[in-house]
Amino acid sequence: MKKQLGFADAFADARLGSNRKLSEIDELIDWSVLERLVQQMRPGTQGRPPFAALAMLKALYLQRLYDLSDPGLEEALADRFSFRRFCGFSLADPTPDETTILRFRHLLEKHNLTEAMFQQINGELEQKGLLLRSGTIVDATMIAAPSSTKNSTKSRDPEMRQTKKGNMWHFGMKVHVGTDRRGVVHSLVTTHAAAADIKHMDALLHGEEKEIFGDQAYWKEADRLRFRSKGVKYRVNRRGNHHRPLTEYQKKINTSRSRTRARGEHAFRVVKRLWGFAKVRYRGLMKNTARAFATFAMANLYMVRKFIVPDREKCLC
Repeated sequence: MKKQLGFADAFADARLGSNRKLSEIDELIDWSVLERLVQQMRPGTQGRPPFAALAMLKALYLQRLYDLSDPGLEEALADRFSFRRFCGFSLADPTPDETTILRFRHLLEKHNLTEAMFQQINGELEQKGLLLRSGTIVDATMIAAPSSTKNSTKSRDPEMRQTKKGNMWHFGMKVHVGTDRRGVVHSLVTTHAAAADIKHMDALLHGEEKEIFGDQAYWKEADRLRFRSKGVKYRVNRRGNHHRPLTEYQKKINTSRSRTRARGEHAFRVVKRLWGFAKVRYRGLMKNTARAFATFAMANLYMVRKFIVPDREKCLC
């Protein structure tokens, strides 16, 4: 149930307006289900009453949506009316400080709640016909981590690895995703950057696919035969080699498949280019994996808005 706004809030809403992007996302799912997931893990009733679980949860998603640090989120909640409105804080309500935000984020990480909420959001999108099951696009992207050893431990993050792509070396982690044909992410796995994409392909499939798309990193003849025996169309781009290069016909087939496969990169554009998740914010895979689940859940909500409100002008800010 949404909190009743006071006169001052109604006046501010009329003068300042609302953030259309946040309003659309707020209406997409039943937040009370996510609230119950978090509430089960909240501490007891001893001491000062905590902030409402739903308000803290929405604040976390705002943090991912706008790539804010804990101090940055504290300041934004105190300063921006649209943030207060989305979280359910009135103008008279106190807002959480950075320590409260940090503790709540650690609570979600400890109980793997961001993954559970990612699955719950996807379940709701599927019920509304916004997440398709007929096909899967598999892809991966690298998230950079600091490669310098000029820190307190005099070392790099031991859970990150270095790999070469083209003529460039990269240090960090990988986010592997499985998406539907429109680019909505239904599966997510994280590894260090040196992990081979093809080894995680099966973990990105939900098992109901009629066709599978992927770039040349996922091509494997044995997989093609395995999926064909199950009646699944294997539309992964074929990879040639020095002894047997691709024919012109095979190159045209790859180009045709890439028109669909490229949609699997839409979520990467949102989380990396629009929201700044091109670099890790924390040390270790666990915290960054929790961040990935929360960020890609919000990316799904962000992307499916156009499927249910096509007549509205979309704001990318």
